[in-house]
Order: sequence, then structure tokens, then C-alpha cells
Amino acid sequence: MTAPGLPELLAERRVLVVCGAGGVGKTTTSASLALAAARTGRRVLVITIDPSKRLAQTLGVSPDAPEPTVLAPERQEAVGIREPGCLSAWMLDPQAVADRTVRRLLSDAAAERLLNNRLYRNVSQVVAGMQEYAAVEALHGFVQDDRYDLVVLDTPPSRDALRFLDAPSRAGMFLDRRVLRVFVPGSENPIRKAATKMVETLLDLGLGAAAREELQHFITRFEQVLTYLNRNQVEMRRFFASREASFLLVASPAQEALEEAYYFETKTRELGLPFGGYVLNRSLDGTVGRPMPEEVTLAPDASPAVRSAIAKLSRLAVAERDRARRHQDLLEELGRRAGQGFALALPELPAGASDLEALVGLAGRLVGDTSLPLAV
Repeated sequence: MTAPGLPELLAERRVLVVCGAGGVGKTTTSASLALAAARTGRRVLVITIDPSKRLAQTLGVSPDAPEPTVLAPERQEAVGIREPGCLSAWMLDPQAVADRTVRRLLSDAAAERLLNNRLYRNVSQVVAGMQEYAAVEALHGFVQDDRYDLVVLDTPPSRDALRFLDAPSRAGMFLDRRVLRVFVPGSENPIRKAATKMVETLLDLGLGAAAREELQHFITRFEQVLTYLNRNQVEMRRFFASREASFLLVASPAQEALEEAYYFETKTRELGLPFGGYVLNRSLDGTVGRPMPEEVTLAPDASPAVRSAIAKLSRLAVAERDRARRHQDLLEELGRRAGQGFALALPELPAGASDLEALVGLAGRLVGDTSLPLAV
């Protein structure tokens, strides 16, 4: 059976996870992927991590938005999205996701007390993997309520981007129930009661009774939240390994970006995740074969200045042609590494790619449609 290309992934998958180093245009590529899918009639959400100001304005996302924002109707029409297609965007806020989970699980009074707990307010720093917990919990909710046909997740530009797949074990190391039971009263076991009493006495001496009670409340309530999250994380771990998800890697021709992409590729295969393919961004691959300046026929009476300019342009053109050939070779290498996956290239846009016209052009290139103009 032929492995699916990118158009098939955009049409069939429910989640696309986009990974890569910082500075390679990963967020722009994620937005272009989402736009390409929405143009085919799918209801699409792109979850961004830290978009540029221009891209955030183009998509209409705000760091304070509690829910995804639907692209304005006039913008959807301008980029060729027709019903039932729809494009929404959301900037991930781990704290907001955690707060929503607390309110869902606890009574109003218990939720407010935990939300105002100083330890809870700093939980993303206290518990390793909390941001990853939030990302997967948000995805779990979107997958469960079936509001979107496709969710495109733009991961952080870090080697920790796949850490959400083992976030439960990481948080579990911090909140080991065998250790926590010593801090929380309520056991009928006399040995544990004695140990808890001793710990409380030490904490009262070191922190004060009020701080100790705040710690105990945090541990008791937050353990409930993590137990709930763990169930969802395990469920999503199975989901990520299924044919409903696919992992895409964005790279640029820069060596550091390539090394990060190769790392992600190796990691996805080790974890048994469905690897979709590579997107080589900012590539000159498409310029191979263009005419060289020396091929321009000059008039016999062309001035020395014109001839000198052509000679200088020729030297620059040779350097760019060599770069383009290297990019072409690199794309072929990525294709070999991808195996049954795909490898495609996107051009570098000198003016950037944060407006709708540029995103539409990139969306077209992603699905093989070169009729859509690129804003250059």
C-alpha cells in the first residue's frame, strides 16, 4: 500500500504534530498546513505556541484568549475557505488549561481555594512536564468534543517538544503517592500517623502552620487533578500512536536545524509514532535550472558598465546556483530518510510569510498547487 502524502494526511488525519528547531518557520508552516486543510472543507484548529506579532494579528490570536478564535468571515472568504470548512487558531496557555481542569473536577469552593494556592499558581515550575500536560489535555478535549476535523499542534522549538508523551511519568516522579501520604493526614495506620505528625511538626517549625496547611491542601487537591490528567494522557498516548495522528518535521538548510530534525525523526521512530515526513523550509530547490546572467544576449554596443554589472551578477548567480543544487541534494537526502514518508520544499520569502496572501501561497505549495502566487 502506498504511504500517504501530505494532501492525504491533511484530508484524513485528526491531529498533526509539527516539530522542529527554533527559527525555521515552524509556526508559519503550521498555519499554512491548517489553511490548506481548511480550504478543502475541513474544520481546522491550529494551536500555536509563540507566533510572531504579525502572524498573531493575521490569525486573530491573543495570549489571553480562553478559547480558540475563529478567523474572521471576510478573511476566510479571502483565502478561499468555504463552508463547511473553517479555520480557528489558539495560543496555548498552560495555566488556563490547568485552571479549566480544576474547575471541572472540584466543587466551586474547593476549586477557588486551589486556584488561589501559591503553590498551585507556580505549578508549571514545580512539576516537570506541566506544560506538556496542558498541551495534551487541551488536545484531548478537542478530540473528544469532535468540534474540529483536524488539529495542527505547533510544538515548542526545543528537544523537549515530544516530552508530553511521557509527561505522566515525569509528574509522577514528583508526586509519588508513597511519599505524599506522609505529608497528608487522615490515615488510620498508626505508623503513618506518627510519621505524618512528625513531618507536620518539622514543617510548622520551618514554614509555619499556615504554610504547612497550604502545602497539604495543594498536595491533596492537586493529586486529584493529576490522577484525572494521567487517565487522559494515557489515552492520548495511544491516540498519538494511531493512524489518526501524524508527526511532521520542519527544517531549514542550516546544519543546526537539520540536526534537530534528525533528532526528532529518530525520537518519533523510537516511540513508535507515525512519522509523516519532512518540510524543508527556506529552500532554493525550486530555482534550479533558472537562466544565468551570462546567458543574456547583450547588444554589440553594450557599455563597459553594463558588461561589468553582468559579470558581477554572474559571480553571485553561480554562488546561488551552487546553494540551490545543495538544497536539491538535501531534499533528496530527506526523502531517503523519510522512507515511506514525504519530503517537500518551501521557498524562502524575503518579505516574510505572516500575511494571508503569503500563507495562501505556502498552503498551495504544501499540496502541490503552484497556481497560487507567493507574496515575495
